[in-house]
Amino acid sequence: MKDNSQIKKQWLQQIPSLWPALKGSLAKVYKPCIRKNCPACARGDKHPAWLLSLSYQGRRTTMYVPQPMVSTIKKAIQNGRKIEQLLYRTGPGLLRNYRKNTQKTHQRHPKS
Repeated sequence: MKDNSQIKKQWLQQIPSLWPALKGSLAKVYKPCIRKNCPACARGDKHPAWLLSLSYQGRRTTMYVPQPMVSTIKKAIQNGRKIEQLLYRTGPGLLRNYRKNTQKTHQRHPKS
C-alpha cells in the first residue's frame, strides 16, 4: 500500500503532463452567419461552429471556440477527465492510509 508521500510524488509526476485541462464539453453546431447576403445561408445551409459548455458555481455557460483552438480544447477536456480519474483513485488510498495510521496509534495507546 502506498503512503501519502508516495501518492503525492505520483501526483506531482503526472500533473504537469495533463496541462491544459478543463472540465466541460465541446459540441459542433450549425448556425446561420451574420452576413446579410451570405449565399450559403440563403440556400438554407448553416455554418459549423464549436461551442464549449461549462458549469461554474452551479451556473451553466457556453462559449464560442475559434476553429484553431478546437484541438487544444479537446485535449484539455481529455486531460480534465484524466485528472478527475486521478482524484477518484487517490481518495480511497488517502483514507486507507489514515485508517492504518490511526489503528497503529490506538494500538500503542490503549484506552484505560
